[in-house]
Amino acid sequence: MTPVISFGEALVDMLSSRLGESDPTATETFTPYAGGAPANVAVACARLGVPSRFLGMLGEDHFGDFLARELTSHGVDTSGVVRTRQARTALAFVSRDASGERTFDFYRPPAADLLYRLEHLPTGVFAEPAIVHFCTNSLTEPAIAETTLAMAEMARRAGCLVSVDANLRHNLWASGQADITLVTRLLDAAWLLKLSSDELGYLSADHPADAWLAERLAAGVKAIVITDGPGEVRLLGASLERRVTPPTVQAVDTTAGGDAFIGGLLAELSAYLGSAGIHGDWHRDADFLSRAVDTACRCGAHAVTRPGAYVALPTHEDLARLKG
Repeated sequence: MTPVISFGEALVDMLSSRLGESDPTATETFTPYAGGAPANVAVACARLGVPSRFLGMLGEDHFGDFLARELTSHGVDTSGVVRTRQARTALAFVSRDASGERTFDFYRPPAADLLYRLEHLPTGVFAEPAIVHFCTNSLTEPAIAETTLAMAEMARRAGCLVSVDANLRHNLWASGQADITLVTRLLDAAWLLKLSSDELGYLSADHPADAWLAERLAAGVKAIVITDGPGEVRLLGASLERRVTPPTVQAVDTTAGGDAFIGGLLAELSAYLGSAGIHGDWHRDADFLSRAVDTACRCGAHAVTRPGAYVALPTHEDLARLKG
């Protein structure tokens, strides 16, 4: 199998005990769960048996210790994780509505993950073929954005397959909105791109969505998947378009749904590339991509039926038990 390397933030999701507006007079408590989108993807891949590595920075604090333990316990290689006393590990306070859809209040910046620089990269990290995964939350400040874009370029030049999940969190940006130009630079560095229908609407702005997607494919993106919550997933390539319907489940917490989805997709791609090679025709194999997206949908469906992130991510045994 081709290894997966995820870069970006690992943080602690403080999950509220309240669900929607039910019993607003009850005492509200928060339970810590290990999270952070790129870290979730690293765990998702590891739980599906893929060699998985996480690159990032944690504070030398209680929450950093917690995240390091959790990553390791799920089988993620943490040899590329750096610790610092210059900032604390990021926190996200998570509220859920009655359908399990969540909103985030971030305690970031400052945060340790924003201090990662190219000099922190392990020697030879991209020396062997790998899938290298990014999210856009490591673009929210100039220095970490420069690091992220440079790392994506390094990975591409080394012959790695770059994957990007837009995963926009507007309240992490100083302006209150993601920088479309900067985000698009990272998206166009990808061979595999995942975004939601809401993100597509925001990023395409006043352009027709299909024209904007065609621009991404023209820029070098090989395959694009567009999710829509529990709705159909759209799969696009230069010469293909498919739609896949996810299983119907009762959502409890959607925190890791998208991360489970892309983790499942990367796990399928990892297995495929193990025999075909990084530069194979995976993006032209419509049947493979359809099957891979179906697996990704099942991973996302499983994750939203459980609270938290790492602990909600499925194994192959979990997927075998999932109906639909």
